[in-house]
Amino acid sequence: MSLFKAKKKYIRIKPSDYMGDDTVSHLDVPEDMFKKCPHCKNIIYAKDMGDEKVCPCCGYNFRLSSKERLDNICDEGTFVPFNEEIEPKKTFDFPDYEKKLEKAKENTGINEAVVTGFSKIGGIDTAIAVMDAGFIMGSMGIVVGEKITLLFEEATKRKLPVIIFAASGGARMQEGIFSLMQMAKISFAVRKHSEAGLLYVSVLTDPTTGGVTASFAMDGDIILAEPGTLVGFAGRRVIEQTMKSKLPKDFQSAEFVLEHGFIDKIVKRDELKDTLWKILKLHGTL
Repeated sequence: MSLFKAKKKYIRIKPSDYMGDDTVSHLDVPEDMFKKCPHCKNIIYAKDMGDEKVCPCCGYNFRLSSKERLDNICDEGTFVPFNEEIEPKKTFDFPDYEKKLEKAKENTGINEAVVTGFSKIGGIDTAIAVMDAGFIMGSMGIVVGEKITLLFEEATKRKLPVIIFAASGGARMQEGIFSLMQMAKISFAVRKHSEAGLLYVSVLTDPTTGGVTASFAMDGDIILAEPGTLVGFAGRRVIEQTMKSKLPKDFQSAEFVLEHGFIDKIVKRDELKDTLWKILKLHGTL
């Protein structure tokens, strides 16, 4: 399967929602042509959002695929995939798991929930990993853990900084305890990279939750986040039931987490590449 070759999908919209035309009951259009903003509820012509996919009405950040993220962040033509074809050696007995993996591959055009590789950002050589929420909600299984670990190990050898864009529902339940083991494995590789005096920047994107938050997503020397990103470990309902109390409305938003000192800065998407370049430059990685 070639990287980033995804299946095209269609959605049904009411023309009256967007064009004020009530003479036609509905239209089937390519999924990437129109979007409904989940925040302000407006129907948006996709091209009006630009490459950053930000709602022009309210500023909501739509989720980006791994390809879109790499196109936005990496210097054009510089991204080289690393360990693209890694596949799990262990088979799992979870019902229909293999079918779910194949469907995720077909829908996203990638082989797993993270894409890793090497690229340049503003001319600076960088190791980069981008998690894709479109692949089983960016969940972390054996392959995800192995690819990120190997990226850190290779970056340590090459003396390169690492940037990870986290987007995950947490550890992949279909792989049980093996998915949880990835938390310690990646964190150990992060530590070795840090002991070599190298920079790791973690960028939290919507959503960053579960075992990913509890491990490498919060291990960064510098932790950034996009506006409105969901950042947390357990879900709101679980916490409320455990604590027997109501949580604040903005609980687990990037803004709430920033206020409580767990991240360093919230960066608008159109400023993210320049911010990352400045961080890399300031840390002497030219």
